[in-house]
Amino acid sequence: MTGTWWRLTITCDPNQSDAIAAALVTATGNGVEELVAGTICTTLDSEDGADRLLQGLVARFGDLHGEIIATDAIDWSTRWRDGIVTRTFGRLVLTPSWLPVEPLPAQVVVSIDPESAFGSGEHGSTRGALALVEQHLHPGDRVLDLGSGSGILAIAAVKLGARSAIGIEVDEESLPIADANARKNGVHRMVTFLCGDASDLAALAGPADLICSNILRSVNTMLLPSILDALAPAGIAIFAGMEETEEPMFRPVLVAHGLDLIGDARDAGWWSAAVRRP
Repeated sequence: MTGTWWRLTITCDPNQSDAIAAALVTATGNGVEELVAGTICTTLDSEDGADRLLQGLVARFGDLHGEIIATDAIDWSTRWRDGIVTRTFGRLVLTPSWLPVEPLPAQVVVSIDPESAFGSGEHGSTRGALALVEQHLHPGDRVLDLGSGSGILAIAAVKLGARSAIGIEVDEESLPIADANARKNGVHRMVTFLCGDASDLAALAGPADLICSNILRSVNTMLLPSILDALAPAGIAIFAGMEETEEPMFRPVLVAHGLDLIGDARDAGWWSAAVRRP
């Protein structure tokens, strides 16, 4: 591809980065890269288009900073793939479709491509949640995934031996993507995705042996009563979507609800926690 491309870099509140990344993918059809927490970039083939997109993001999300610079004549429609790699979390291997892998006998592979639904393994909060799922899931577990996005956590759980998984997501546009990902990974008969409010649906979808909530600290806190209603005795809950600086604010919430911290993960400035119900 020839001609100048334009690189749009957005600096924003890290709590808005997931929504802004999804908006960028939807608007451009290209992948995005999160350089650090709260700094996201993508490429467009028009400076005017980049400027219009930036102004639209400012109008929608408020206080953010954008920078538009010209790039070399590179085929960015595929070049963005260069930053995406195969990742391993214990027995779990996560890879995009254009990077096929030969797993070891004990490993399982999940193939997810970056799309407009959040969750491809390129974000520290998702990677932290995946690491904890791999560590704490038991064969035969019933799994509930709140804020399921692309379906990555529910799909990974079934691949790792869960009996079944239910994903709940408020963004109805994510559901076809999650369903397609489950089918591509051969687990569509064991995974169900629902559209709705997790606070209303979680208890109805339970009891679950393992519940994942990869959203935001404020939402994780709000959902805790519903999570406890859905969690089986001695069940495990995994919370992600929180920056490391939020750990001191969330730990007391867990203690107040009588939950025992049994593990955590840190990745690129994001903190994830696994707790057990006594």
